[in-house]
Amino acid sequence: MSKLSADERDHLGKGAFAFPETRKEPLENASHVRNAIARFNQVKGVSDADRDAAWKRIRTAAAKFGVEVSETDWREIGRK
Repeated sequence: MSKLSADERDHLGKGAFAFPETRKEPLENASHVRNAIARFNQVKGVSDADRDAAWKRIRTAAAKFGVEVSETDWREIGRK
């Protein structure tokens, strides 16, 4: 995964994150999108509504960066 420095992360707008209110899981490139999916269930302190919105942002970013996502809903992550 490509690393973001603290300064680079601080300069990202809220829209660059799967969870913008808590600034968790940046979606800046394909590597970050794959990481956001892998770590999705590890994010703490967010509601199901936040997860629904984050999943939509992740799916949009995945399409943008050509990342294949087999799950149609975040509740399916890790069930295979």
